[in-house]
Amino acid sequence: MSPDTIARKVAQLMQTKDASIRSVGITYDDSGVGWARMKMLVSEKNANTQGFCHGGFIFTLADSAFGYAANSHNQRTVTASADIIYLLPGVMGDVLTAEAVEQSRSGRSGIYDVTVTNPQGEQVALFRGVARTAKGEHIETLA
Repeated sequence: MSPDTIARKVAQLMQTKDASIRSVGITYDDSGVGWARMKMLVSEKNANTQGFCHGGFIFTLADSAFGYAANSHNQRTVTASADIIYLLPGVMGDVLTAEAVEQSRSGRSGIYDVTVTNPQGEQVALFRGVARTAKGEHIETLA
């Protein structure tokens, strides 16, 4: 299997096991080695008191894309730290897209940047996550 095929199989496996993202309407869109894209509809179930997408849900969307990208190497990987900057509100009815891209990976650590955009392509949030690999693989591969 090619590295991108393995990355997609890992993402599909993660999606079947991740009830938390399904419960808030986050969906896996695509991925490859070192990157992933997730989407989420802004609806009443994730709106804040002002009628915009609650920042916690935007963080969850970005964190999910980060997690899928960080795990794309078929090594179990967890978050060591993460930060987000909110730039624009998520508007009711918009589908937000989070695209995570690996910036650096060395030893057990990786740094990933995630850009969350609205349908107009405007940046809604910028997220940076630091990942740390743990023991084990997601799927068995033949070397």
